[in-house]
Amino acid sequence: MAETEQVHAEESSNEEDNESPEPHTSRFRRFKDSNISFGEMVEMVDILKRADYDGKHGPYPNPNVRKAKIMTKVVKSLRWNFGVRRSKDQLRKCWSDLKLREHDQYRRIKRVLQKSDVDIVEEEAHFTSASAHVLIGEIMLCNPDLPKIKEDINDVEKRLKNITDVLGRI
Repeated sequence: MAETEQVHAEESSNEEDNESPEPHTSRFRRFKDSNISFGEMVEMVDILKRADYDGKHGPYPNPNVRKAKIMTKVVKSLRWNFGVRRSKDQLRKCWSDLKLREHDQYRRIKRVLQKSDVDIVEEEAHFTSASAHVLIGEIMLCNPDLPKIKEDINDVEKRLKNITDVLGRI
């Protein structure tokens, strides 16, 4: 009889768990299990490409340690920029899927990254030409004031010298 009460108690607790509004999750799960958004993938690919995650640009002494550090940067960046915690394993799988299975998605991401690089270069070129001309113009306008400022400084120095001479006589 005690056994049947225990079984009924377990069944009722399972029913309560199923009826609760929050889904039952493990208390150790800290990472989001949903699909990765396009923006997150762009961020991940950008970091992995810049850091040469695949090691195409040379032999590295400790490739696994290096890859782990790069992936840590990706995890931190996604957390900081998107507020989402992803596991390194989940990101590794996503990277592998992008390269091996999802060629169209990978091409779109590369196109987005190339456009952002072009935009940055155009902004720098714009600064060096137009802004430099404006700055030079402002300097040229201030240039006639420089001799007057030097004269004023010389006048103040002469007055101070006269004052110190008068005080030295006293």
